[in-house]
Formats: sequence, structure tokens, C-alpha cells
Amino acid sequence: MSQAAPTRSNNDLLNGPISDTLKRMTLPMILGMIMLMTFGLVDTFFVSLLGTDELAAISFTFPVTFTLISLNIGLGIGASATIGRYLGSGQSHLAKEYATGALMLAFVLVGILALTGAFTIEPIFKLLGATDDLLPYIRDYMLVWYGAGVFLAIPMVGNSVLRAAGDTKTPSMIMASGGFINAVLDPILIFGWGPIPAMGIQGAALATAIAWGLSLIYILYLLGVKRKLMLPRLLTWSELKLTSGGVLRIGLPAAGANMLTPIAAGVITAIIAGYGPEAVAAWGVGSRLESIACILILSLSMSLPPFISQNYGANKIDRVRQSYLLSLKFVVVIQLIIYLLLWLLAPYIAAIFAEEQRVADLIILFLYIVPLGYGLQGIVILTNSSFNAMHQPLSALTLSIIRLFVFLVPLAYLGSQLDDIKGLFWGTVVANLCTASVAFAWFMRRSRSNSIEQSQMKKGS
Repeated sequence: MSQAAPTRSNNDLLNGPISDTLKRMTLPMILGMIMLMTFGLVDTFFVSLLGTDELAAISFTFPVTFTLISLNIGLGIGASATIGRYLGSGQSHLAKEYATGALMLAFVLVGILALTGAFTIEPIFKLLGATDDLLPYIRDYMLVWYGAGVFLAIPMVGNSVLRAAGDTKTPSMIMASGGFINAVLDPILIFGWGPIPAMGIQGAALATAIAWGLSLIYILYLLGVKRKLMLPRLLTWSELKLTSGGVLRIGLPAAGANMLTPIAAGVITAIIAGYGPEAVAAWGVGSRLESIACILILSLSMSLPPFISQNYGANKIDRVRQSYLLSLKFVVVIQLIIYLLLWLLAPYIAAIFAEEQRVADLIILFLYIVPLGYGLQGIVILTNSSFNAMHQPLSALTLSIIRLFVFLVPLAYLGSQLDDIKGLFWGTVVANLCTASVAFAWFMRRSRSNSIEQSQMKKGS
């Protein structure tokens, strides 16, 4: 029974109708991420009730917290690509060994990064532009969140193992459950309830730690006991070195590409900090709203790679290209509709998240401009995912560098010089347009060259 699921999934990916297969894989991810991101907005809402300083403080933490999350995402990409290959070829023991190695590797690397972060809170956040009056709030939040980040490593990589085995429904349920627990605990720990004292912004971080700690326990039980997708023991040093090499070959460039995003976000946050804490607070709310608005893109970026990877391995380049183009058309149309909705609802959204008029005005300005580029950003994200699925992580890394440091940061800064924060917002839209053009042309050229190579191989055989 344990062998049947991967085989059936593999046949569907290689031979099933492209649109139906992607829909079947993506729908559970969309539902799970809607729940998770909605609870993330609830988290931001409760913190906003504490005041503008607390909201600004948590906004400063996004680039740093996303660094740890990006490492987990990269390791998950490497684990999924490697494990999926072994499951597809029937080498289940190697798949279990690599799954165990990926989980151990994630725990160790994220633990080292979190420990380093805990001892460098003040210099890092001063570098990002945080003022002395915000640092106590940031310190209270991050000291607890770093522990939560270690708890998060195992569920995130564990979910990638499940997706590699063809299961996209369970990871969605785990994400949604973690977000729900976090949302329930937020008001209790932030404002206090009965014998539980009010912890303020630190309570928000503790709620996250508890939610992902419970997720960690469940995912280990699921992988090790119920599904038997990992070994019931720790790897030896030689086994860990072998599996780590396989995972890191794809995962390290993918992690590097993801970790560049918070670095660029940190630079932009520092620029925005020059406009005051109200601007930082508005940018933080906008960033959380972006996560909700781009749920479809993020979901496809997790369901499209297994499809592309399997078909690329089977030399079905036409199916690779068709799935890529179909996904791009879909996200561009959907994101345009989402932009129109955000434009219409902007004043009402701002009223929910802002107590001060200045913050509300900046949130409205953000929603009038920045979401216009989300569909273009989706092209870049899906191209990156496709490159990783085709075992070309260096191409994905290069594309990320181009997006962030050739276009996004320079054009955002240039826009701020020309038209203050409004110009900065427009700079992000132009940057996404430029990068999307590069990404699309690059992928189509690469897929055409793969088709030519495939034809030559057939002729040679």
C-alpha cells in the first residue's frame, strides 16, 4: 500500500490532463494557505491593537524572520526534488534515508542561524533602521520567535516530504491547523486571560512557538509512524553527510535565492524607515496583505514543481512548457482581478489595520499601486520554481539576484528620490515588469534548447 500512492501520483503527473492535474494538486494548497495567511493577518491585527510602535516593531522583524523561513523553504525544495526521484524509481529505502537527513539538516542549520540571531538582535535591527524606542519591543518578540523558528523547520521540510510523495492535502491541513492555533492563542497571550498575564508583543511570538511546536510533534509522528516515510532513527554521521550533499545540491541555491528576498526587503525597509514609523507600519501591513493576495501564486509554486520535475525527468518537455504557460496565464488574470478588488476595498482595509490617519493613508496608497505588480511577480516566482524542478537551481538563484538587486532595490530607491514613498511603490511595480520579461524569455529559451537536445538524442538512438 505504501508503494501504490507514489506510483499512482507519478502516472497522473506524466499522463493526466495538465489543467486537471494541476488543479487537483493546487486546490488543497490554496485552501490551506488561505487559512494560514488569514490567521497571519489576525496576528497582525491583534498586535496593531497594542499601538503603532508595536506594529512598527513587528514590521521590522519581517525581513529577519523570513530569512529563517527561506532557509526552510530551500531545504524543502532540495528534499522534495531528491525524495520524489527515489520514490518514483521505487527506491523507498533511499527516500526514507534522505527524508530523515533533510529533517536533521534543517534542525541543525536553522538552530545555528537562530542562535546567532538571538545574540545579534540589536546590531541587526539598528542596521535595518529601527530606533531605540522600538528595540525593546523587537527584542521581546525575536527572543521567543527564534525558538519558534527552530520548531517551524521540521514541519516545513516534513511537508515537502509529503508533497514529494504526492500528498498536497495533508501539508495544507498542517499549515492551516498551525495558523488556527496561533490565532486562538494570540489574544489570550497578548492581552491576558484569567490567570494568564498580558505579555504584549511577546505573547504573539509565544503563540507562534506553541503552534509550531505542536505541528512538529504531529509531523514526526505522521512521517515516522503512520506513513513510514522516514527512518525510525537518527542517521549516522556518514549517512548524514551523504544525504545532506544530495539535498544541499539543489536546496542550498534555492535557500540562497529565498534568503536574498529578506535582504532586499531589509534594504527597502531601511529606506521606508526614513519616512517615519507610520510608513514602516503601513509597509508591514501591506506585506502581510501581499501574502494573502498572492496565495494562488505561492500555492502553484509548490504544486507546479513536482509536475514539472516528473515530466522533465521523463523527457516530456512539451508538457513542461504547456504547464508553465498555463500557470502563467492563470496567475496574471487572477492577480489582475485581485488588484481591482484591493483597489476598491483599500479604504475599508486601511480602517481595519490603522488607528492613525497617516498610517491609513499610506496603506491606501500602497494598495492603489503595489498590487498592480503581483501578477508580474508571479511570473518570476513560478519561473524560479520551474528552474528548481528542472534541477537548474543556479538559474533560479541568478534570476532572484537579477530581480532583487538589478531591478527591485535600485528602482525602488530611484522612485523614492523622484517622488518620495509614492515613487518607491511605483518602483516595485516597474521592477516586477522588467524581471518578468527576463524570466519568461529565459525559460522559453531554455525549454526550446531542451526540446532540441531531446530530438537529437532520439535521432542518435
